[in-house]
Amino acid sequence: MSTIISPDAHAALADIHDDATVMIGGFGNAGQPFELIDALLAGGAAGLTVINNNAGQGEEGLARLIKAGRVRKIICSFPRQSDSQHFDAKYRAGDIELELVPQGNLAERIRAAGAGIGGFFTPTGYGTQLAEGKETRTIDGRGYVFETPLHADYALIKAHRADTVGNLVYRKTARNFGPIMAAAARTTIVQVAELVEPGQLDPEIVITPGLYVDRIVKVNE
Repeated sequence: MSTIISPDAHAALADIHDDATVMIGGFGNAGQPFELIDALLAGGAAGLTVINNNAGQGEEGLARLIKAGRVRKIICSFPRQSDSQHFDAKYRAGDIELELVPQGNLAERIRAAGAGIGGFFTPTGYGTQLAEGKETRTIDGRGYVFETPLHADYALIKAHRADTVGNLVYRKTARNFGPIMAAAARTTIVQVAELVEPGQLDPEIVITPGLYVDRIVKVNE
């Protein structure tokens, strides 16, 4: 299936439905696809499970989605900071479920989904509440806990440049979770600042090949 160039963010996200699992790229604000999140909010989908490094901050992006009550569950590694007031309020009120995942485990669980791996053993979290209900094993005298892959219906990510067949180039640390989320979702939707014709990207700097990209929308940043 070829990559679709969507006319705008609303068209790109039009089929996201209630109760969908959505990966959202970004490490704090770096690499967060604000325009796609705004379109998701406008689209009205509710009961979402969101996979992200953070649980929103300030009054933009994911924080707005949480504030509006659209997120049923969030899977993340860093849910609280000084300006994560909307997640904090929802969590204390019992309006949002949290699955806390150590950051390295989060990245590897997403990567495992894209790689077709059924799970992996890691020492991170062993012997803590994060390991409760999970398989554990001792390997070479050290305790490990089994973690399963994280799949998603959709991934919303941000890249710097793309060509019209979906190859992506990221800008510095804004790359973060984008490449592994693109591989782990059934449908990957990308916002970019610049869209070029095939052959105009140096293949040596392409990080995500178009194979993993379903829709692209150019936004003014």
